[in-house]
Amino acid sequence: MAAVSGGGPRIPSVRIGPIDLAARVDEALAVQALAFGLGPEEVEVRRHIVLRHLDHPHARALGATTTDERLVGFVYGMPNERGQWWSTVVEPYLRATGCAHWLDDSFVITELHVLPEFQNRGIGRMLITTITDAVDQPRSILSAIDTESPARGLYRSLGYQDLARQVLFPSAPKPYAVMGAPLPLRRGDRHRGHMDFRPPVSPG
Repeated sequence: MAAVSGGGPRIPSVRIGPIDLAARVDEALAVQALAFGLGPEEVEVRRHIVLRHLDHPHARALGATTTDERLVGFVYGMPNERGQWWSTVVEPYLRATGCAHWLDDSFVITELHVLPEFQNRGIGRMLITTITDAVDQPRSILSAIDTESPARGLYRSLGYQDLARQVLFPSAPKPYAVMGAPLPLRRGDRHRGHMDFRPPVSPG
């Protein structure tokens, strides 16, 4: 169990550790609704999606909780499988950029959210690095809204790079980018040179 110190007398310390996300799904979705701007109907749809994902035998979840057990952030993910809905949507985009192989042997970060008042304290960074440190896959993939947001900046600082952009999900109002990073995720040294994420091409 890791800890993040408080940011002042009104901002409590936070602990990072495993949670029973299925049991706390409503708390988690309340965090996501505030962090992501979801309405009640969207929350209900995502509730069913989260519970279905958690049926995966290798799904993992971590929470960020205060000393009084308030959930202020969470992350969950699972080993990617080609037959999963997300994979079927992003596969054509990744194939077009020569990155479809990233769908294999990867751990996908399905959701990562932190309450707005607890952001910019390293909680999201600790959630994603802690969950990926514990997996067997050699790399991680995720999707994020395709705009220059703080979330995209965080992912880039951890080693994620764009694999495909302007990815359209059914019913999503904005396009997404699919990003990938080798594991373990980068610590410090944010200015390393660009890595080519495409597969090697055989000579001849």
